[in-house]
Amino acid sequence: MTTATSDRGTWSSKIGFILAGAGSAIGLGNIWRFPTTTGQFGGAAFVLVYLISVVFICLAVMMAELSLGRNTQKNPVGVYNALAPKSGWKYLGMLGVLTGWGISSFYSVVAGWTLGYIFKTAAGTFTNMGPDQIATAFTDFISNPFAS
Repeated sequence: MTTATSDRGTWSSKIGFILAGAGSAIGLGNIWRFPTTTGQFGGAAFVLVYLISVVFICLAVMMAELSLGRNTQKNPVGVYNALAPKSGWKYLGMLGVLTGWGISSFYSVVAGWTLGYIFKTAAGTFTNMGPDQIATAFTDFISNPFAS
């Protein structure tokens, strides 16, 4: 009698899983835009409606994804192949993988900007500069990141 062993990775703690899920759901775009959006659209009332929307929409989608993955023990493409093997639904799983890849490529550019700004700040580049000068410096930086 042989026992099946699983070589699949698992989360080491529940809090790690929760934080990873929250980071994926929230994203940097929401954090960057949030103060501006809050100020433009009514402050606390907007925050309340926003949080309610996030809970009802995102929580439902996340629970569906978790349920499908847990029940089938498959990756995003494999889930759709397991549920509907002869349909075109597997392309939806592939789209999810490609979307994650696209988002990662976007965030790598933003991470590069962040590192560039960390080094420029440490070097004192922005000392005694006003907001307009810093905006111009950013425009120059993104047009040619290798120039000082």
